[in-house]
Amino acid sequence: MQFSEGSFYHIYNRGNDKGIIFFQERNYHYFIQKIEKYIFPNSNVLAWCLMPNHFHFLIQATIASLTVVKENPVRINSLTEGIRMLLSSYTKGIQKQEAITGNLFQQKTKLKCVDEYLSTAFHYIHQNPFRANLVQRPEDWKWSSLQEYLGFSQRGICSQEIAYSFLDFEKHRLLENTYRTIPEEYIVKIL
Repeated sequence: MQFSEGSFYHIYNRGNDKGIIFFQERNYHYFIQKIEKYIFPNSNVLAWCLMPNHFHFLIQATIASLTVVKENPVRINSLTEGIRMLLSSYTKGIQKQEAITGNLFQQKTKLKCVDEYLSTAFHYIHQNPFRANLVQRPEDWKWSSLQEYLGFSQRGICSQEIAYSFLDFEKHRLLENTYRTIPEEYIVKIL
């Protein structure tokens, strides 16, 4: 995956054959530990959401993201390697827990630069559980960074200062903006 320092990216993947990737509540916690270990040090995380069969990240690439960690046979940057390690180590844990083999995730993690659609990506990620009818209100989904922004969680994964400096709304209007309908023509720009 190629990144440009300072640019924003929507990164997402789902279970192989659209299958479940979080089987128990403790799996969400385990995945968050992996985010903290492999993604957080290699980027500025602005938003994230874990769904039963997929996940979303909104990150800003930093100089740390671009650091080359492998050169043979191709150059691999630290964020790409972090994503690979996150998925690989999480998969191994789930395979052991569930006594399964094979791929847990689809082969290719999706990546889209969203510099021009940053607000759309931010709110889309937080609306995801609501759009999937998992909750009646986006703020009720506990596996989302919206919990951090609203002060319901102290995880501290998100770089909130960076998010607010680049997003076009004020802190006290976060929830109001989260509830706005996102036109489909904007959604296709971030997927």
